[in-house]
Amino acid sequence: MKLLVINGPNLNMLGIREPGIYGNRTLADLTALIREYCGKKGIETDFFCSNHEGTIVDKIQEAYGCRDGIIINPAAYTHTSIAIPDAIRAVGIPCVEVHLSDIQSREEFRRISFTSEACIATITGKHFQGYLEAVDILEKHILNGGR
Repeated sequence: MKLLVINGPNLNMLGIREPGIYGNRTLADLTALIREYCGKKGIETDFFCSNHEGTIVDKIQEAYGCRDGIIINPAAYTHTSIAIPDAIRAVGIPCVEVHLSDIQSREEFRRISFTSEACIATITGKHFQGYLEAVDILEKHILNGGR
């Protein structure tokens, strides 16, 4: 099983950006945690982080035919992008949306997610643990033949 983990704008600033919301751990810490967790399960992982919507769309399209699942934190694009959910639908790869913070308890504009409608699940407010739960959801979904 091969998973692609995509992180969107400003997640490269984890550990620096608003630690009261996002914590003190870095993107490298997150990547290491996911890699270790997946390694124990025999799941291959690739990681991608970009501040640019088009490059995220390109990466989703590149996953077609070579990745079994996608974990995505589209960050601010969650609330603005139609291109990202369209790309997810286009490739037909099961995808789980993850947010470190609870976007439903934050500003009004953060409560709208265009991405979630293209995903099999959305996890919010569980910080790094949310990514590990996304791995479990995708693993179960894929092993059950997409059900």
